[in-house]
Amino acid sequence: MWKKEAPRSGKKTPRVVKGDRVRVIRGNFRDMEGRILRVDPAKERVVVEGVNLRKRHQRPTPQTPEGGIISFEAPIHVSNVMLLDPSGKPSRVRIRVDKDGKRERISVKSGNPIPRPQGGV
Repeated sequence: MWKKEAPRSGKKTPRVVKGDRVRVIRGNFRDMEGRILRVDPAKERVVVEGVNLRKRHQRPTPQTPEGGIISFEAPIHVSNVMLLDPSGKPSRVRIRVDKDGKRERISVKSGNPIPRPQGGV
């Protein structure tokens, strides 16, 4: 008989974090670069600054009495972006764990470590 396997979600944690510089590699906004503003690991989506701009009609409210058309960045799937290494080239990312247990992101193309973004974005 077949053994029943535990259901797997199939979702991985994205290797990009808020503040990283990325390049879009697929879709209408291909070859655009920007900084990550938000990461949604549950939906596997990221919001990139200046990419996938959408317009929305806003009715007047007490907070925005003039209303009008507002422009905002919509999320795109994390598989459609590629992290830029320190030299500015897009590269896949590998995780290296030191003997101390510290995790470090490594650029597959150049082998250089990719630092975490510092401070507020």
